[in-house]
Amino acid sequence: MSFFSHGQSWADAISMYGDVKYDFKFQHFDYVNPNAPKGGTFKQASIGSFDSLNPFIVKGNAAEGVSYIYDTLLQQSSDEPFSLYPLVAEKVKVADDFGSVSFLINPNAKFQDGQPITAKDVKFSFDILTTEGAPHYSSYYAGVEQVVVDSRLQVTFKFKETGNRELPLIIGQIPIFPAHFWQDKAFAKSGLIIPLGSGPYRIEGFDAGKQIVYQRNEDYWAKGLPVNKGRYNFDRLIFDYYRDDAVAFEAFKSGAFDYRLESSSKRWATGYVGEQFDSEKIKREQISDKNPQGMQGFWFNLRRDKFKDPKVRKAISLLFDFEWANKTLFYNAYTRIDSFYSGSELATGTKISEAEKAILTPYKSELPESVFQPLTNNKTSGDGNVRVQMRQAVALLAEAGYTLKDSKMQNQQGEQLSFEFLLYSKDFERIIHPFRRNLQRIGIKTNIRLVDISQFINRLNNFQFDLVSLRKGQSISPGNEQASFWGCDSANQVGTSNWAGICDPVIDALTKQLITATTRQQLVDTTQALDRVLLSQDMVIPQWYLPASRIAYWDKFEHPKIAPDYELGLDTWWSKEVTPKNNEKRQ
Repeated sequence: MSFFSHGQSWADAISMYGDVKYDFKFQHFDYVNPNAPKGGTFKQASIGSFDSLNPFIVKGNAAEGVSYIYDTLLQQSSDEPFSLYPLVAEKVKVADDFGSVSFLINPNAKFQDGQPITAKDVKFSFDILTTEGAPHYSSYYAGVEQVVVDSRLQVTFKFKETGNRELPLIIGQIPIFPAHFWQDKAFAKSGLIIPLGSGPYRIEGFDAGKQIVYQRNEDYWAKGLPVNKGRYNFDRLIFDYYRDDAVAFEAFKSGAFDYRLESSSKRWATGYVGEQFDSEKIKREQISDKNPQGMQGFWFNLRRDKFKDPKVRKAISLLFDFEWANKTLFYNAYTRIDSFYSGSELATGTKISEAEKAILTPYKSELPESVFQPLTNNKTSGDGNVRVQMRQAVALLAEAGYTLKDSKMQNQQGEQLSFEFLLYSKDFERIIHPFRRNLQRIGIKTNIRLVDISQFINRLNNFQFDLVSLRKGQSISPGNEQASFWGCDSANQVGTSNWAGICDPVIDALTKQLITATTRQQLVDTTQALDRVLLSQDMVIPQWYLPASRIAYWDKFEHPKIAPDYELGLDTWWSKEVTPKNNEKRQ
């Protein structure tokens, strides 16, 4: 079994720390059925619209499922925190000091037009992502100093610094683009040009904004590799677009599409009723999710002057009554989020640990004293009475220079404190309206702007919002992406993942420590310390989480008995309607 084998040795797989689960002789992942039949159609819904087939750029809203047409250098397993196995690259070599990584391309790897994948295509893919791709790619791969084409099938990435254990792995996840296809096309303005990939599916056709169809690639070069056995079993994948989720739900119940991931606790509790559910023509499941749940909440735009004072942000946060919402609107389905890495060992506890204290003490003069105190979470009685929180909020706003006068919370210039919630889903209005009423009671004016998904993404990318409701998911093995989430360099980049626009030298320093952690325990301790500092910023009003996925599907499919730990694993499902005889022709 080989993993992070350094120096002159080529490895069959790599991981962040220590060993990997599968040895070089493995035939397939444990969470697949290697004998799953091929065939049939899997139809899903997507909300909104699309006007692009390129998910790697800022411009446009990309169609669902486009990633299915691309292969990456290595394939991540879904039952380990962070381990990668051969795909386009059949071997990998990491330097002793983690100062570089080399990949040996599989000589059988080819694009869907039959052209071979070479080291030049790998270099092209990195270059195009970091120069013409969305800004977070240049931040994500900022540690790379040079990409060297060693030979036709070997490429080396040299890093600016040593000691970054994660960087070789995230380089292994780069999608590979064909240089010959893009040489006469504008990648950053590609719009609805059907792209060429090397993956298990190709785009069969689309109706812009309404539907996209993927056809399984019968000539897929990698279908026999261990990482792909038992996966990509449907002949066709179809995504139909609906403007409204309520309409999509009714369409699902009528059989217009096959599968639904339910996000509404109310709908899950009250909407899945009727003959098709009683007879189990439609099945329901709640599947455990072992990933960190991350942070879902109302994110402040700290680029706005009115939100620069943390006391203002804290005051507004106090008036979101989660306990009432959970009881009245959510059927007590959820847990309040209290961490940017909620639902995992990465989340900080109420009391600061000795390990966190040791990490944070060098920055004590630059941090609020609250960082070193036990965390106190706002908790209401759940009966709608928030008078205590109102008094606390008014006091905080007074410290920030505001006065409640003539039923308006005014600054020293007589301007009322007001802001706007930006939404793309009408379903969320029922959650915001009680929050707005509480804010109005202390003189804060609010309104809701409901836009379609394309406008929402454009406004988010260009910082044209006050508060926005979003979930930032997290990996069980956080690393380089944290710099793009919280870093000063990314705070004002168009299309940034740093939605709030936070910029703090201590956060930058802690992020760097996290990235260069040499053991799993060091990574956990540093992430908890970073979490504690992020929480002290009050840049987001935490909402809720459920450590599971609620799914429903028509009884036409089967899936493996063993579920992957860190994904839903839809690419391991298969159709019950495919007969063995029909399937023999497809092997």
